[in-house]
Amino acid sequence: MTAAPSQNTILEQMAAKICGFDLSAISPEAYRLAKTAIIDTLGVTIAGASEPCTTLLLETPGVATAPGTCSILGTRRQTSALDATFINGTASHALDYDDFSQPMGGHQSAPLVAPLMALAEEHSLSGRQLLQSYVVGIETEIRLARAVNFYHYDKGWHPTATLGVFGAAAASAHLLGLNPQQVTTAMAIAASFASGLKANFGTMVKPLHVGQCARNGLLATLMAQVGYDANPAALEHQQGFFNAFNGPGNFNADLIFKDWAHPLEVLSPSMGLKQFPCCGSAIPAVAMALQLRHEEPLEITEIEKIEILPHKRRLPHTNNPDPQSPLAAKFSVQYAVCLALLKGAPKLNDFEGTAHFDPEVRKLMAKTIAREHPDMPDDSPEQFGAEVIITLKSGTQLSRRVNSLIGRGGDNPLSTDELWEKFSDCAQRSLGLAQIRPLFDVLEALENVKDIRQITASMRPV
Repeated sequence: MTAAPSQNTILEQMAAKICGFDLSAISPEAYRLAKTAIIDTLGVTIAGASEPCTTLLLETPGVATAPGTCSILGTRRQTSALDATFINGTASHALDYDDFSQPMGGHQSAPLVAPLMALAEEHSLSGRQLLQSYVVGIETEIRLARAVNFYHYDKGWHPTATLGVFGAAAASAHLLGLNPQQVTTAMAIAASFASGLKANFGTMVKPLHVGQCARNGLLATLMAQVGYDANPAALEHQQGFFNAFNGPGNFNADLIFKDWAHPLEVLSPSMGLKQFPCCGSAIPAVAMALQLRHEEPLEITEIEKIEILPHKRRLPHTNNPDPQSPLAAKFSVQYAVCLALLKGAPKLNDFEGTAHFDPEVRKLMAKTIAREHPDMPDDSPEQFGAEVIITLKSGTQLSRRVNSLIGRGGDNPLSTDELWEKFSDCAQRSLGLAQIRPLFDVLEALENVKDIRQITASMRPV
């Protein structure tokens, strides 16, 4: 570890940055990207409200029984801010369709949007306030990610949860206007709340990680607000977060503060929205399969072998040649690529019911192997690359390669029409068709919304 830039603890320095965040530095483009990410997250949250990991959580004794005015999105139920955050956070990741980031090594928006929506609804706050605190939360969690990744990610932690809890605490504390000492305490409490193992990918526990980290971040903030105390050196302590989660020499705290907010992390091209409802690590290979499908005279019956070669960091959690559940199928690069070659761009219903047992897809999967790409180095700044090679029975080889494809964002943003198509496809799983367009139009002007309750009321099924 390199030394922190001053005598204050790392969390004290971060709290000063969070409380002193220059909101005038949030450009129109930053507001636009933040708004797009929030719209996207709300869409997948509404869709996730009917998923088993969400509905079973609502059936669990003691969950979402607290009184309150905060909406469980996509339903007519209301509960406390903590319980709404828990349920909505889980729903936001239920379909694994939410945005993701290369430096984060996970999903940056889902841990933030649920607690911010709950607090904004409870306190009748504005869309602009929500957007500003979202930007602060993104800056916080991505800066921490730069300090610990990719050792943290490779070790088996789920960064969406282990780092998202800090983003949730920072964003919530900023929205509530906590002072630097309180923010320091909230982040220190969050350090002890951090959890989430990649071993549970492909199960209901993965989205549960998001609900839990979002709730824990908010809980840490509320505890700090009423006077709880915690160790301000909880990150760098010899038995603190950095040493316990990564180990000595496997992190660099200086990267938290290097060029903080210059430029804003929300502007980074390494942030991506998903165009397919599967693991983000599979998306580059799926995109290359779709290119082959669209650009080559490809006859499926003539395929002898399919080789999928992603960056090695994309493979451990997606190399699943025989997925046995819809969730497992989202983490099977073999299934996603073969599906794309046969049917085109994957849709939500391709990861539901028994779709993953489709005999034609399975037949093609039997000809498919996945292995790490030999020419994509570990330390490359571009880690979302993949190549798909198809060998035909004639011996002809067809291939497509991309070195970096982190969803859609930055220089390759979703258009308004594409965002609407995804949002409406998601929202109609819980809302009536007549509700969805007016809701989308209001969200498109989120910065002008005076009271978030205007939005949450529109997310209740009629």
